[in-house]
Amino acid sequence: MKKIGLDVGEKTIGIAISDALGWTAQGLKTLRWKEPDFETAKEPLREIITQHEITEAVIGFPKNMNGSIGPRAEASQAFASWLEEEFKMDVHLWDERLTTMAAERVLIDADVSRKKRKKVIDKMAAVMILQSYMDAKQ
Repeated sequence: MKKIGLDVGEKTIGIAISDALGWTAQGLKTLRWKEPDFETAKEPLREIITQHEITEAVIGFPKNMNGSIGPRAEASQAFASWLEEEFKMDVHLWDERLTTMAAERVLIDADVSRKKRKKVIDKMAAVMILQSYMDAKQ
């Protein structure tokens, strides 16, 4: 009953997975893809979903600060619909406002260089999305 958390961007998808009990989220990797061509993410995601026996997905839903839905949130909705149809699993959109900034703050506080932060920021945001979803559901 593992979950996958995804921070879907225009060029990369940050990926995190939960433990089997759904208590903790761990960063897995950052996947490069070519939005809006979902096929460029299909096989790498299939491998992860199969290998880790994923049964549920949580996708960051980047609402605007006033709660409205902009182009990035619409792109996340489209990706969520595709994922649900392609992999036949429950997919949840989770409000991710400020997660990327929070992830960057954690990395800065940990004294991670700007170059290294750029490589892990999406994966760290995916961890925060998935962890906050699981915390809210317990």
